[in-house]
This record gives sequence, structure tokens and C-alpha cells, in this order.
Amino acid sequence: MKTLVCDCNHSMPLDFAELSAALGEKLTPHSQLCRREMAQFQRAAQDDAPLLVACTQESRLFAEVAGQTEGVPPSDVRPIRFVNIRETAGWSRQAAAAGPKMAALLAAAALPEPEPVPTATYTSQGRCLVLGDVASLQLARGLLADSLTLTLLDTGAAAGKTSAAALPLQRDQLVHAGRVIAVRGWLGAFEVSWESANPIDLDLCTRCNACLRACPEDAIGLDYQIDLSRCTSQRGCVRACGGIGAIDFDRAPQRHVETFDLVLDLQPVPAIRLHQPPQGYYAPGADPLALVRAVAELRERQGKFEKPRFFQYDAKLCAHSRNSLLGCNACVEVCSAQAISSRARLRADQPQPPAPSVEPVQGLEPSSANGQRSPGAKPFLNQIEVEPHLCVGCGACTTVCPSGALTYAWPRATDLGARLRALLGTAQRAGLKRPALLLHSQAQGAQLLGELGRLAASRCELQGLPAHVMPVALWHIASVGLELWLAAAAWGAAEILVLSTGDEAPAYLDALRAQLALGQTLLHGMGYTGTRLALVQTADATELDALLATPRPAGAVPTAAAGFAALAQKRATLDLALDHLLRHAPLQTVAQGEAAIALPHGAGAPLGAIHVDPARCTLCLSCVGACPAGALLDNPQTPQLRFVEKNCVQCGLCVKTCPEDAIRLEPRLQWGPQRSEPRTLHQAQPWRCVRCGKPFGTVRAIEQMLVKLAGHPVFAGAAAERLKMCGDCRVIDMHSGAGTAPSSVPTSHNPR
Repeated sequence: MKTLVCDCNHSMPLDFAELSAALGEKLTPHSQLCRREMAQFQRAAQDDAPLLVACTQESRLFAEVAGQTEGVPPSDVRPIRFVNIRETAGWSRQAAAAGPKMAALLAAAALPEPEPVPTATYTSQGRCLVLGDVASLQLARGLLADSLTLTLLDTGAAAGKTSAAALPLQRDQLVHAGRVIAVRGWLGAFEVSWESANPIDLDLCTRCNACLRACPEDAIGLDYQIDLSRCTSQRGCVRACGGIGAIDFDRAPQRHVETFDLVLDLQPVPAIRLHQPPQGYYAPGADPLALVRAVAELRERQGKFEKPRFFQYDAKLCAHSRNSLLGCNACVEVCSAQAISSRARLRADQPQPPAPSVEPVQGLEPSSANGQRSPGAKPFLNQIEVEPHLCVGCGACTTVCPSGALTYAWPRATDLGARLRALLGTAQRAGLKRPALLLHSQAQGAQLLGELGRLAASRCELQGLPAHVMPVALWHIASVGLELWLAAAAWGAAEILVLSTGDEAPAYLDALRAQLALGQTLLHGMGYTGTRLALVQTADATELDALLATPRPAGAVPTAAAGFAALAQKRATLDLALDHLLRHAPLQTVAQGEAAIALPHGAGAPLGAIHVDPARCTLCLSCVGACPAGALLDNPQTPQLRFVEKNCVQCGLCVKTCPEDAIRLEPRLQWGPQRSEPRTLHQAQPWRCVRCGKPFGTVRAIEQMLVKLAGHPVFAGAAAERLKMCGDCRVIDMHSGAGTAPSSVPTSHNPR
């Protein structure tokens, strides 16, 4: 990798020798790379080696010059990368000490590009439905009629009011009137249903105004709909309409269902009220700037579009449901786009997952969670379904998923983990003692950091981004959770901050707070004191400067940085991070005992134990069959229930499955090697068949069955002995007609 670094006309105090040593590459000092030294950029661009330029402000200029320079490989063959070290490091008040951070930013930017991910495809022909009253429809018609095929739906009359504004005289757009029932789908595949109940049929109406002149109550407006609250049923309008027959007071309400590519909703209360509406749906409300942005985007929404499939789903790991019982429902509840729905068939006495208000279009085959489904494939009836066309990539579902069934793919955990390791490792090797990470969105978050850097360069009272705080841009801040936070702590991060600029869904912030609190509890419980994980909320650069400049207590860090890499499996990365943090924890005296770190109940803790009441448990082992994580185990040799705490995701399916109500959960982190070892929760003496002596159950379970079935006619009288037999002997006894147990194995063989 060839790296070009410029101090931007001597505005940054760069130590090129220090950077060269940290990166292992000889850097040539530059001060006006985008102007007088452009020839040096051209020579570097002509090489076949990958090129990294430490400037984002002039990235477009560099790209254009490269395209016009002979011998430079095309951008699709050898793209040029750009990284910002000016606003994020060089323009802060601590710029002189920010050399390790700059080296870390450059090293992370030089990593190989992640492998491409599958995409979701949208196809739009520009068929746009506009919802609103007549005045709104006329406005939209003037703004969009030249670029889109419009259908206008007047919803004002359905709200009980006629309009003084007139429908257009030209019938160059379809015009309907009615009450919206539902809007479903996404860009290129919206299904809209509405009901028309007004006596005037706009398809038949010629807009001759004869009905307006004939109506004595002035109940008909220029929207050619009748205000029924003012109409006194004189029916002069019917007579005036004559043979056209557009007015019929006896017409039953009619339901209409049509498909569209785009929807512009100008109603006071939009049809879809989600924090993340589907692609292709716009509801700007009363904000004129939002309307301008919506119109600008609508005019460009024709053709074929692609976006990443932001997630991967492994149904085998999902703890959503088992045996018609609802377990973990965290992803369904947190999704602000309602792209996740339950496919589980639940019992009537079970709580039902929230139904999405945005549903896949009827007649379209819904995609499976990984975006691939072969024809005729049967879905997992115990699992969830994620519609990739509705998913906006926030990643909150992957953050709250305790089992790792849902993982984020933009970027993948392995790629983001490599980036974090490069940042932390390079900074530490360059001499930074207590590096911190600031996770932010690559849109609003990056813009806020850029504004802070510019202000710090011009206002002496501002500090800018501190020298130890390294920014990490994400598609969405909710896409990174506990496993990578703790992994970063194991790699040497003294602090992990998550920057919220206020545009995130409330459910996402609640989930982040809960996860941050959980991580904080774990770290403090191990002895890593000080502020480790925190949510920073502001959209103001000056306030952000003050928040970052606030002194925090110096916390302990692992005595040695971890050497593991982030894995594709969430639980595997979490276990590696916990193992390293526990091994190097300051509270080693506790680590050698049997203590555990208590975690808050109801906070979605993915770690913990279960406790079994031996007085209630009959060892029916239904909990073993319900456990999706392999935390509960049986023993084929003897009636025994075993438990591996490391595998438990605290989904609660075992609690709901247990017919004896004998199980309870305890969120915690067990400290010691016993966390990974199977331990026995309950065991019992086996019951032996009174006919052949084979063990087939427990004494307690058979005794309870004898009591409960004592009055059953099938097992009345001597046939009651069949309950004491194994399955094979019971069948033999029933078909032999003996009805009694042989005396070869006395019933006293089973102690009471």
C-alpha cells in the first residue's frame, strides 16, 4: 500500500518520521498535495500498488485527476482510498500528541476491502400514488407530473370535508377518492387498498358542474365529492347528472386494491407511521424542506436499484420459539422498520409477537432471512422471517440477538473486528497507552465530527477530538453490540463511546443503553473500573467537545492485549473476549473462587444460569428438547439433567416448557472454568420395568403417573400394571391379553 500524507498547508503538526516508523513505510512529507504537488500524486497513482490518500476533502479532485492521467489503472481495477486525519486528529488542540491515532487511522484504512455481500433489488417504473386532499394533490401534480406516472387519491372527502380547490380540468392522471385502508410493501412493490363510499364516482364524473348548480345545500365541492353531513337528500344532483349516472346514493362502499412503485403521502396523519418507513414511501408532513427532499428523490426513483442485505440469519441458532411456545422475541420488538416478523405457530395461551403494520405484498413470495429460498422450500415454523426489502440496516436486531442467529453483514463482524484490532494495535505500538474508540454513524455522526474539527481549528476555546479517541464510522451505531465492545476491551481499548446524534429510533437507543449497562456491569465486576462503555448523545459540536473533554476516572485495562480475531459467530467472539478479560482481570482473588457477576434481570442479558427445584422436577427432560443453544443436556445412561452455563442465552424457553414450573433463570457471568463444564442440576433413581427390568423413567415420574391415571379405564384393575412397564413390554402385555405383570420381576424391585 502506497500512502500519501499531507499536512494541509502546514495546518497540522505532523511528525512524518513518527508516522513512517509506526506504519513501517517511508512517508514523503507533503503540504500542498492537492495543488502545487499534484504531480507527485499522479506519479504515485501510476503505480500498480494500492494507493491511500490522507485527504477526504479533495477526494473528488484526486479521482478526476487520476482518471485524466495516462497510465493510471481505472477506478474499477484499482480504486484509490481516502481517509480523514485532519478533522479527526490534526486540527485538535492535542494534535501534537495525536501521531499514534493518525497512524492507527491510516493502518485501518489500508486494510483489504471486505468481501461483497448479497444485495436486495428494487425495480421501479415510476408509477406513483399521491395521497392527500385536493390542494395537496394539485401541488404534487405540478411538481411530479413531468417525470412520474401519477395516480391521485383524494382522502380529504373521506375525512368529512369537501375542498374549495378544484380537481384538474385535464384528465391526464387517474383520480380516485376514498379512505385509505392499508399501504404495504416497498419500492417497486407497494400494494395500496382503499374504500370509496361517496355517492359520486370520479371515474364516471365528467366534471360538468351540473350537480354543483343543482345542489341547494352547497354540499358538493370542486373535488366532486358530496359532504353528506350537509346533504338533505333532495337528490337534485342525481337528476342533474342524468344519463351519465355518476351519482348514486344507493351504491355500496367499494374496496379497491392496486399496486404502485412509489407512494407520496401528503395526509396530515400518514398511512405508515414508522421511524423507518419502507423504501419508496415518503411522508414529508408539514415541513416544506422535507417535501422538497421527497420530490427530489421521487424524481430519481425509476429503474433498478440495489442495496446490501445487511444481515445473515442462521435458523438453527434462533431461540424465538420451540414447541409452539414463544421464547426470545427481542429482534421482532426492536425493529423500527417492522421488517422482522414471527413465523412461529404459537399456542392460544401464549403471548403473540407484535404484528407488523408493513407487510409483504400479497402474491409475492417473501424472502427468507438470508435472502435465498429455493422453490417449494418449507419455512422454519418456529423461527422469524426478515424481509430484506424492508430492512434499513440499523443492525439493532443483531445487537439484541442473544444466540447469534442474526448477525450483521455490512460490514461483517470479522471485517469490523479486524478494523478495530488494527486501530488499537497500531495505536498501542505507536505509544498510545489508553486508546479509546468513538463509534459513530457514517452520515450524521461523521458530519458532526467534521464540524467539531473545523471549529477546533478556528476557535481556541474548543479542544476538538482528543488524541486518544479514535473515531470508527458505522452504517448505524446500533449494529455493534456487546461481543465487539468486550472484544475491543480485550484488545486494549480503555473506553468505548457510542455517539448518538438524535436521529435514531427510541427503541434502538433503549437497546444500546441496556447493552452498554450490561457490558459496564461485566467489566466492573471483573475489576476493570472507570468509565468503560458510554452513550454520548448530542447533535451539537460544541456540546460534543465539552462531553469529550470531561475528565473520566482512569480504569484498569488487561495486562496483555488479546491476540484472538473476531469470528463470524457472535457467541464465539463473546466467549473469547470474556475468557481473556477474566484471565487478566484485576480481581483475580475472586476469579479463583466460585463467585459470579450478577446481571440485571429484564435487560436482555445473554449470559446466565438456570436453577431447578428438585422437589418439583420429574426429569421429563422437555426442557432439553426445547433448549436451542445446547445448554441443557440429558444423560443416556441415567435419569439426569445437566447444564453448560457457557451455552445458555437466557431465552426462557426451558421455563415456559417445564410442565412442573420447576425452572428459574439467573442472569449472571460465572467466574471460573466451571462455566464451560457440564454440571448436574438434578438426578433421580431410575424406575425399572416390572416385566423386563429395563430402566425407562424415574421413580418420581412413574409414581405421579400412577396417581394421575388411576381412574383411567384403559389402565383399570390389573391393567394398571402396564403403567409400570417399559414401552415394549406394555405393547406385549396388551396384545397377549394377560393384563397382569409376570411374577418374574417383583414390583418391589422399584423402591417407593
